[in-house]
Amino acid sequence: MTIGANGPGHACRAAVCFKDFPGTSANIETNIYISELSKIMKASTLLCSSAFMMCLAVVASLATNFSGALADAFSASGMLSPGMRSNLTIFFLAVMMTISLSRIPSKNLSPAENPKALLRGVLLGLIVPSFIPIAGFLLISAWMPEYETYAWGLVFVAATPFAASVAPLSLILRGDMVHAARCTIYVYIAALLWIPFIVWVFLGKYVEMSSLVITVFEVIGIPIVVSRLFTWVKVNKTTMSVVLNCTIFFLVWLSASSANFKSAGIWVLAAFVAVAAFRSFGLGLVVDRGEKKLGVGWSQRVTDILMSSYKNKGIALALCTGVLVGPVVGNAMVAITASIVVEVLWVAFMDSVLFSKKRMASHAVAESNVAEPHDGS
Repeated sequence: MTIGANGPGHACRAAVCFKDFPGTSANIETNIYISELSKIMKASTLLCSSAFMMCLAVVASLATNFSGALADAFSASGMLSPGMRSNLTIFFLAVMMTISLSRIPSKNLSPAENPKALLRGVLLGLIVPSFIPIAGFLLISAWMPEYETYAWGLVFVAATPFAASVAPLSLILRGDMVHAARCTIYVYIAALLWIPFIVWVFLGKYVEMSSLVITVFEVIGIPIVVSRLFTWVKVNKTTMSVVLNCTIFFLVWLSASSANFKSAGIWVLAAFVAVAAFRSFGLGLVVDRGEKKLGVGWSQRVTDILMSSYKNKGIALALCTGVLVGPVVGNAMVAITASIVVEVLWVAFMDSVLFSKKRMASHAVAESNVAEPHDGS
């Protein structure tokens, strides 16, 4: 007898069938139900994992890309034409940003409460992380000029702020939640000017700046304003995680499926991976080691690492599809997709090593020992 795994209802029906057989223990139906429920819970756990969903999205994107299964749909006259993909990416990203930012309460957001911390947040969350992708763009453009349009994706990565999920992640990892929430709002406000500035400096002669400004306003400006109207709405954490991660999956698949991997050389791909590794692993570990030596506490260090190394790739995808036209969209998407792959590995590393429960507990004990005065006995 085959038992379906499509929900609790299937488990219950299977249990009833087993009960009809004479001599069958009633415990069997309970065990079957628990087993099926466990499968559902495991599926929910996977859907709540942003690293898993991004990894799955990249795999789906590569499969779609190399198989050519949706080539007709992705064509200029297809159902998912470049214009349609751009509009869908911007719309779903705006919705996702609104939901994420609405979880940040309106209290404790005054910049006057801790201006030094806010300045640190702007530096680590917006300015400093842009140096590495920009350096990569300049080097690739100079050494491999035939791949310059591929390197345009690095400019979009450089321009984007840290992920809006840094605030809830800080709470989970015993970071400075108030600092993370305050910085998220003001860094995203600063990004309204920072993104157009970076793109204008390095790609100004190739893109329509008016379209860029409109796109930035749609994916950042509107969500910031609208999210303030829904901070009072209570949303189940699991439900929100599933919705956001499924949206991320769709955005990455929709955009990265058009990346021109086949025409990209192995060396330029390696260069993009190296740039992404320096920006995520390199910068994150430098901030961790540097602030640890300076005596910075765990809570502040966690938030600073997240802000400096965890980029909002959704905005980079929206910028790429929203302001570029023609084959260069697929070219620039290669660098962004490579960055997403590396960031998946970085998230897994942070979760299992850098911010592991064991390391968190050891730092908490060390900090408590420092804080407690010794009586000299």
